[in-house]
Amino acid sequence: MWERDRVIVLGHRGYMSAYPENSLLAFRKAIETGADGIELDVWLTRDGKVIVMHDESIDRTSNMSGNQKNMTVEELKKADIGMGERIPTLEEVFEALPEDALINIELKDTDAAGEVAKIVAQNGPERVMVSSFIIDALREYRKHDKETVMGLLIDREEVVPLIPQLKGELNLWSINVPMEAIPLIGFEKTVQALHWARSLGLRVVLWAENDVLFYRDDNLAKLRGLFDVVITNDVEKMLGYLKTLGLR
Repeated sequence: MWERDRVIVLGHRGYMSAYPENSLLAFRKAIETGADGIELDVWLTRDGKVIVMHDESIDRTSNMSGNQKNMTVEELKKADIGMGERIPTLEEVFEALPEDALINIELKDTDAAGEVAKIVAQNGPERVMVSSFIIDALREYRKHDKETVMGLLIDREEVVPLIPQLKGELNLWSINVPMEAIPLIGFEKTVQALHWARSLGLRVVLWAENDVLFYRDDNLAKLRGLFDVVITNDVEKMLGYLKTLGLR
């Protein structure tokens, strides 16, 4: 399901520019707007359930405070994450979305890997990409599931030399590169890195903390042919832009 003729668009934490991030509402709206799927972040609760949350506490995104690893699902469900939405479990996300919607699960918590693998196995692993900045979390996940598409999230240059070895060890499908690399290391160096990754047989997933970087200086247009997936905060704007480039 991840091999397509056109660029795949995923809603970053759902359609987070318009709806509460990592909520079922944001996930549904991303798909309704035309995204191929969504990206989300997972942690393990105190009672061993996988919940969807970006930070290691619920302080920023809810009306409560606390660290989810010290809380039960029942406690976490009392929190409002905006527009009356509740913190979803990973199972609830699979239930809420169409069966052909792609789901990129970012492991924020190595402890969650085994439980995530169980849920993925029961809910169509062919639609899932597992990703993480934490190499040990990816290693832990691979103990339970050898086949599901996997992406290595890149957040620092020191990881780059490890990519060829990790590709073999983890059966990597992609490297997931931030657009922030462009202001950090320069456009030319970023392009060289993407060419190199593709020469290793890896796909390229682009994401950004700030969507502005996709559009500034026509960055995305200039990277045409060097990426396979875009993870965006504003699904509608990205789909419109990719159409103007002939990539959708």
